[in-house]
Formats: sequence, structure tokens, C-alpha cells
Amino acid sequence: MAKAHYAAIFETVSGALNRINKKSPHAGDQKMVLTTHRVAPTTNPECSRVYLRGLNAVSRSTALSAREIAVHARFSAIATAVNARVKAAAPADLEAFRAQRKQADGKQTLRSFLWAIEAEAYDNNQ
Repeated sequence: MAKAHYAAIFETVSGALNRINKKSPHAGDQKMVLTTHRVAPTTNPECSRVYLRGLNAVSRSTALSAREIAVHARFSAIATAVNARVKAAAPADLEAFRAQRKQADGKQTLRSFLWAIEAEAYDNNQ
């Protein structure tokens, strides 16, 4: 097994060092370099690992189930409705948000407040 020794500043590097350009005509030939660093206390000094992944390494092996399709459709519909309401910035929405924000179970951001409203409306209509 090959070993990589990083400079002291990079000893705990973790994550993708480079990504695959999916828009490139050569995307199938590219590799993603992914590193992990284990932070748990251990006596083994080899706590960093490097992985190479190709483009097809992250694709699904099974088709979407009916439940997954329904969840995706719900998320998409709610997200579209929330984005429309955020762009409209209705004064009534802002007043309702400010009124509930100080409550113990109040939403802290306008987007989460509108998301809760639209999710409830979507669920009631389905």
C-alpha cells in the first residue's frame, strides 16, 4: 500500500481535494481525490486515508421507489412555493413571522417559518 506524507500544515486534511467536472466531455476519465482524517484517539499513526473515485462511483444501483418519488415531489412543490413567497415579501408574512418569533417554539428565520406554513398547506391538500 502506498503512503502519503503531508506537510505539517496539511496533516489533518479531510474532504475532496479535487472534484470531477461533470460538464466535461472527459468526465468519465476523471477521478475525484477524497481524503479522510480520523480524529479519534488511537495509537495507530496512520489515521489519514486517500480514496480515488470515478464518476460512476456515486450513482444509484436501484431505481427510485414510489415513496422516494413522492418525497421529492413534496420537497420540490414546497420549495417552489416558499421561494415565491420570499420573493413577494408580503407584509402580512413578515408581521406573522415577527409575531411568532419570540415564542418558545417559534421559527427563527423567515424561510423556516414559510416552509412550515407551506408544508402544512401541502400536506392538507394531499
